[in-house]
Amino acid sequence: METVLESNILPTAKPKWLKVKLPIGKKYTELRSLVDKYSLNTICTSGSCPNMGECWGEGTATFMILGNTCTRSCGFCGVKTGRPETVDWDEPEKVARSIKLMNIKHAVVTSVDRDDLKDGGSIIWIETVKAIRRMNPTTTLETLIPDFQGIERNIDRIIEANPEVVSHNMETVRRLTREVRIQAKYDRSLEVLRYLKANGINRTKSGIMLGLGELEEEVIQTLHDLRDANVDVVTIGQYLQPSKKHLPVKEYITPDQFAKYEKIGLELGFRHVESGALVRSSYKAQKHIL
Repeated sequence: METVLESNILPTAKPKWLKVKLPIGKKYTELRSLVDKYSLNTICTSGSCPNMGECWGEGTATFMILGNTCTRSCGFCGVKTGRPETVDWDEPEKVARSIKLMNIKHAVVTSVDRDDLKDGGSIIWIETVKAIRRMNPTTTLETLIPDFQGIERNIDRIIEANPEVVSHNMETVRRLTREVRIQAKYDRSLEVLRYLKANGINRTKSGIMLGLGELEEEVIQTLHDLRDANVDVVTIGQYLQPSKKHLPVKEYITPDQFAKYEKIGLELGFRHVESGALVRSSYKAQKHIL
C-alpha cells in the first residue's frame, strides 16, 4: 500500500535535505483545480506527498481503492485502521473517470488491506484495471498491491489484468518486519514478488523506508533478497512519523547514504533504483515502465 509518511510530528527538527519545495507549474495547477472541483480521491493529496507537484507536472497520479480504512494496523502507516466500509462496486468506474478527467498519462493504483474480504479485494482490483483500460486506452498503469495473504488465486487476478508494473512493498528489513508491519511477513512478501515475476508480470517493483533502526548490512541484505526474487525496480526513502501513536524516527538517513544504496542497487542489477529522503513508492513511476 502506498503509505502516508509525511508529518510534522517528529522527535527532532528535520534536516535541511528534507525541506520540500512548493509545487508549481501549469500542469500541477490544472490538476489541483480538477481535484478540488470534483473531489477526486488521490493519495497524493490525502497523504500530503512531498513529490506531488513534480509527479503531477509529469502527468502521474496515485489513486487508492477499496476505501480508506485498513484491516491491518502497521506501526508506520497513517491510514486509519478498523472495520472497513462495504465495497463500492461503482469504484472502478469512478477511478477510471477521474483518470480521464485529469488526463493522466501514467496512473498508480493502490489500496488498503482488506483481509475482511474472501477475495482480499482482488475482484475490485481487476475491475478497476479493466475500467481504466477501457476508458483510458493510452494510460499506462502501475498497481501497488497488498500481499493478499499470499493466496495465489487472488494474486492471479492481478496477473490476469497484466498492468505494465506490479509493485508490492517490503517496507523494512527482515528483523523489523514484525514490529513495523505486524500482520505481514517478510518471506511472504518476497514470495508474492517472486510469484508475480514467474507468472508473466514483465516489471515488478518494491519499496523500503529507512530510519526505523535498521542496520546498513540489513538494508543491503534486503536489496539482495529483492534481486533474488527477480524484482526490477526498488524505491528507498526516509520514514517520517505520521503521529505520536506511530513508531518514532530513529535516524535521518543522509543523502550520501541514500546515494550509496542507489549505487549498490544498480550494481546488483535493478533496472531502476530511486533512493533519497523524499522518495516514495510512486516517485518517478512513469520511468519504471521503460
